Amino acid sequence: MVLNINRNTIFKILTVVFLLVVVVVFVKFFTSNTNFDQDEVYVQVPTGCKYQEVEKILSPYIKNISDFEFIANSRSYPENVKPGRFLLKKGMSAFQLVSAMRRNVPVKLAFNNQERLENLCERLSSQIEPDTTKLLETFRDTVFLHKNGFTKNNVFAMFLPNTYEVYWNVSAEKFREKMLEEYNRFWTKERVQKASNLNLTPVQVITLASIVHKETVKKSERPIVAGVYLNRLAQGMPLQADPTVIYALKLRDHDFEQVIKRVLYNDLFIGSPYNTYQNLGLPPGPIAMPDVDAIDAVLNPAKHNYIYFCASVERFGYHEFAATMAQHDVNRKKYVTWLNAQGTNR
Repeated sequence: MVLNINRNTIFKILTVVFLLVVVVVFVKFFTSNTNFDQDEVYVQVPTGCKYQEVEKILSPYIKNISDFEFIANSRSYPENVKPGRFLLKKGMSAFQLVSAMRRNVPVKLAFNNQERLENLCERLSSQIEPDTTKLLETFRDTVFLHKNGFTKNNVFAMFLPNTYEVYWNVSAEKFREKMLEEYNRFWTKERVQKASNLNLTPVQVITLASIVHKETVKKSERPIVAGVYLNRLAQGMPLQADPTVIYALKLRDHDFEQVIKRVLYNDLFIGSPYNTYQNLGLPPGPIAMPDVDAIDAVLNPAKHNYIYFCASVERFGYHEFAATMAQHDVNRKKYVTWLNAQGTNR
């Protein structure tokens, strides 16, 4: 039996088929294919990730993974997977999702107030791909240290608190180079000259600034505190900085989470290169990450004849300064009496 189908009928059938194809393609390409309630989410694709692994990463956020796969294949994405951090927005179509997975979005990486390189690396590893161990190994690489004039104890001085824009999948080595560039950019000729005028290197300035930073949060006081320590150094006195003793205690106990509000007499004899009661000069490296304000306070110290200072009991958060031991003893006894009244034994 021969079907008698005229041209008009064939045309109608082809038209219907064509429209169905258009609808299917439109649905796959341009309708929403997300499966999350937030306005946007970030996904991270590790270095070396294969397409099948990317699908697993994306599956919680995509409504129809087969539509995504169809578009991905049509756009050669499986052969060109990129590592990094990618932004998915609510309502994106499969086509838009594939496009989004080609755009690596930088991280606004921020850090400040870290006490040690180990603490910093933990914070960094929560924001970029390299883990804590890899970062530590990279920052303490002996070739890098020797080439750039750092040591294992003072390389922490290279990290200046700020917000930096980097890609999530940045390698530890590239991140290290970025930090070195920022450090060298910070140390302008003017700052280097000011350090030289104080007979200090940039690393020594940051080491002293870390002590100043720990001594007071009051910006107005920092140049005065810096001046005290510089006066002691000029006279060949030990710095006798309580924050260095606290650092030595934490280092000895392998516990940087402990809170030490009071330095006891016996603490002053702890055997440590960081104990500035027992050792002349600066400690081997920073005892914290000083902010730029503390660094500039050392570079621009107040000129005075103060040698001593202790916390004020009348202006909390501030200090009382003295040029003589007699005056310092008066101030110190007030503070000790106040501590005892508060029941602060440690």
